[in-house]
Amino acid sequence: MIFITVGTDLPFDRLVKVVDAWAGETGRTDVFAQIGEGGWRPEHIAWSEFLQPPEFREKFQAARVVISHAGMGTILTALNHGKPILVMPKRASLREHRNEHQLATAHHMMRIAGVNVAFDEGELRARLDDLDSLVSGSRIGAHASDSLIRGLRGFIHGETRPS
Repeated sequence: MIFITVGTDLPFDRLVKVVDAWAGETGRTDVFAQIGEGGWRPEHIAWSEFLQPPEFREKFQAARVVISHAGMGTILTALNHGKPILVMPKRASLREHRNEHQLATAHHMMRIAGVNVAFDEGELRARLDDLDSLVSGSRIGAHASDSLIRGLRGFIHGETRPS
């Protein structure tokens, strides 16, 4: 299954429209989207505005690949579950978010294996045709490493200086 999630803050119709059109063109029936409260409704894919946490976990775990906004929580969850993820950042300039932080997130996270980025609808459409070949990167833990926690504690307590 392909799981699409746009987060809970604001809708992301631009992403969902591209995936919905692609699914209609290709006959893909294995797509489910959490679409938020946008004004637009998909025609070719199964969807829900919101999912309760247990439903969200179930969909995420069942997914072969995740398509999402460039939200850190979703990206980290995909890495934690060993799922390849294709992200397209929401744009404040298009009134999809409050600022352009998702662009910065996408630029930074695309260096990590398993995190794939499309910066616009054309790139997203092109990446969808290769979706089945995406592979996951190394799984990450659910918690920070002990050495990171020790370093942060030392910094907070003034025992170490930032490098």
